[in-house]
Amino acid sequence: MDNNTNWFASWFDSPHYHILYKNRDYKEAEYFLKKLTTYLKPKSTDKILDLACGAGRHSIYLNKLGFDVTGVDLSPNSISVANESSNDRLHFDVHDMREIFKENGFNYILNMFTSFGYFETEEENIKMLKSVEQTLQPNGTFVLDFFNVHRVIRNLIKEETKEIDGLQFKIRKKLVDGRIIKHINFTENNQSFSFQEKVQAIDLIQFEHLFSLAGLKIMATFGDYSLEKYNQQHSERLIIIAQKTNG
Repeated sequence: MDNNTNWFASWFDSPHYHILYKNRDYKEAEYFLKKLTTYLKPKSTDKILDLACGAGRHSIYLNKLGFDVTGVDLSPNSISVANESSNDRLHFDVHDMREIFKENGFNYILNMFTSFGYFETEEENIKMLKSVEQTLQPNGTFVLDFFNVHRVIRNLIKEETKEIDGLQFKIRKKLVDGRIIKHINFTENNQSFSFQEKVQAIDLIQFEHLFSLAGLKIMATFGDYSLEKYNQQHSERLIIIAQKTNG
């Protein structure tokens, strides 16, 4: 089974995606959100949109901190799981982040854990960022949490095997035409599966260009979940805080 066209739609909605990434660090995510909310100081009445929320781990924790949160994702399966935690101040919906969700509807929009750079063209990236700009209220804030592409490329593990829940995931990574491509192959019940993840290798200079085209002004950058200063060579993450530049 080969699902390389719109790979994110098929792979992220697959039950095997959730198996491969089941051991993600929830404590790390919660630590980051505590640091981030301390820095941003959102009010309890502010509305937060978690864009590409997956199964909702960031949304759920933000809601536990007392915030009004909406999580959206392209994957119906992920939203189905997330909806098990919904309440009157925590909502989830299936949505393509290239489209406006609710015009001027949110004070903060978060795009966490490298949930950008999936699309085939720069035009789609700009469309997504423009939808963010139009979904933000005037002077609203956008937070993008991306990997530090310079560090990722330098430390790229070309081949590895991960055994999870009795499945052996054979993973190969390479840099091709400005994209980090991960090939994921495994067998279940004598059926072979093959998926790809393709993420554009976007650095800070490129983000500055994209953000400016979308009407978003970068206000600060950080290099890890402790919000330490971004360093191109050594930082684990590239965390960008931007603001809508017009009403």
